[in-house]
Amino acid sequence: MNPLSLNQRTTKSWTVAQAVDGCVRHGLEAVGLWREEVAEQGLAASAELVRAAGLRVSSLCRGGFLTAAGPSAFAAALEDNRRAVDEAAELGAACLVLVVGGLPGVVPGRSLADGVSRDLVASRERVAEALAELVPYAGERDVRLALEPLHPIYCPDRAVVSTLGQALDLAVPYPVERVGVVVDTFHVWWDPQVFEQIARAGARIASYQVCDYLHPLPADVLLGRGMMGDGVIDFPPITRAVLDAGYTGDVEVEIFNADVWAADPDEVLASMKRRYAEVVS
Repeated sequence: MNPLSLNQRTTKSWTVAQAVDGCVRHGLEAVGLWREEVAEQGLAASAELVRAAGLRVSSLCRGGFLTAAGPSAFAAALEDNRRAVDEAAELGAACLVLVVGGLPGVVPGRSLADGVSRDLVASRERVAEALAELVPYAGERDVRLALEPLHPIYCPDRAVVSTLGQALDLAVPYPVERVGVVVDTFHVWWDPQVFEQIARAGARIASYQVCDYLHPLPADVLLGRGMMGDGVIDFPPITRAVLDAGYTGDVEVEIFNADVWAADPDEVLASMKRRYAEVVS
């Protein structure tokens, strides 16, 4: 099995059909899909494209954003995540990635407005409450939820879960086949407990995602992900730790970077394959 997988966001300009075709042409066996592009292609059409190409769907991104304050907003978030679960089931995705959400009222890329909540503890409690609602629904559809901790720079607006340890604490009340975690090098490389927590995660590792952490970060820190080898991450020890923990799934390359997005996608895939062999594996 070739574990290398293209996360669709790495080639942002490609549709689902183009990403599937690109994976086949470059000898990849798996693709990580995004809900927005799947919706544009059509859910049933996307599932058929993947099946016809013989590809695995290594993940579906993303569910989450579960920290909304107020009953109606929280209910709407849960409903959207139920739709995401249904989509993951139709696609046969190995997991549904959950980016849990930031502080209520903080909008990514915008200045703080009135009414922003600063109650970090309550926001994390809402994530736990949402999981209790979503896990049975996902279980009925045989979908594995994968909690993704994000680097602390994203705590205000994208994920109040910042460490692998926090994600595991949320996951452990549930069966390992129902709730796992994502190990994303960009988000966890800095954590002094990362190797201990990877070992602790064991079979709960639902996805291993790789890209580099650029320094200095660009003005839009969301786009600070680089091709492996272009930043500061030492990949081999993390990869060894993930494999030693028993992970046998796909390794997704997920890059948010304006220069990568502007490049020829076929050249990006060729570079991705080369850097994976030289730097990651």
